[in-house]
Amino acid sequence: MATRQIPTEDEVISWMDSLSNWGRWGKDDQLGTLNLITDAKRAQAAALVKEGISVSCSRLIVPEHAADVTSIPPLHYMIRAGDTVPAEGPGGTSDFLGFSYHGLTISHLDALCHQAWNGKLYNGFDASLVGSESKATVLNIDVAKDGIITRGVMLDIAKVRGVDWLEAGEGVFVEDLEAAEKAQGVRLEEGDALMLRLGWYKRRLEKGAPESGRPGLHAETLPWLKERGISLVAGDASQDAEPSGYPAIGLPIHRVGIVGMGLWLIDAGNCEELAAVCERLSRYEFMFIVAPLRFKNATGSPTNPLAVF
Repeated sequence: MATRQIPTEDEVISWMDSLSNWGRWGKDDQLGTLNLITDAKRAQAAALVKEGISVSCSRLIVPEHAADVTSIPPLHYMIRAGDTVPAEGPGGTSDFLGFSYHGLTISHLDALCHQAWNGKLYNGFDASLVGSESKATVLNIDVAKDGIITRGVMLDIAKVRGVDWLEAGEGVFVEDLEAAEKAQGVRLEEGDALMLRLGWYKRRLEKGAPESGRPGLHAETLPWLKERGISLVAGDASQDAEPSGYPAIGLPIHRVGIVGMGLWLIDAGNCEELAAVCERLSRYEFMFIVAPLRFKNATGSPTNPLAVF
């Protein structure tokens, strides 16, 4: 086996330019890698529906204080509860839901305004266009208002490595991705969504919230993601291995991926039910559907991605 080449931090930072998609789809483009999902790709994805099985790829949202809840915990208040419903005649219930969803516990889609580098967002937009009062006036979640529908491919890295889950800080390399492709008889193609199972949500369900760190893609995979034309990466961790080993850039998949490449990410997903269906059907490709909330000028959205077989 060839010796794995670990890029230096200077090399990773240089990828902000060499892997850049700025201007590729025009100077005003706000879709980034979603441009790779063509009508033909959506039709290909729809043709994968054979059994009519639909599987959620989202975690259950639980109002809780836990070690990996890095911001305001989810809020859930009753506005009208059942104990106020009269014994006779009409009644009803309603509630309030609140989220600080960018983090490690709520399945969410990052809009391309979510990350910046040297004061710039994807495609050269100035970071100041996301203002305290105006919110995200460019690259916001509403650019994905028509939904993301494409061919999804799950690579079960934990299974291929023969473990229940990867540990915090463990990186996934190109050799892991290609070994999973070979083991599962699939190959990711331009416009596809990559669903990455590391067993991280399974670990949380079985052992509780991790105190720190997470497994994820190593920065070394970024050229591979660009070469393959991946439109979206979703996973049961939050994409970047942490600690990443790159202190200046911190989260290379988020920073180079979102800012440089315009790559869409779904963090804190759930692959457990999906993995069971994939194994039962011996099929690791499916129609993948993401429908974010149309919240004006938002930097992302909680989401419930669906895999349809």
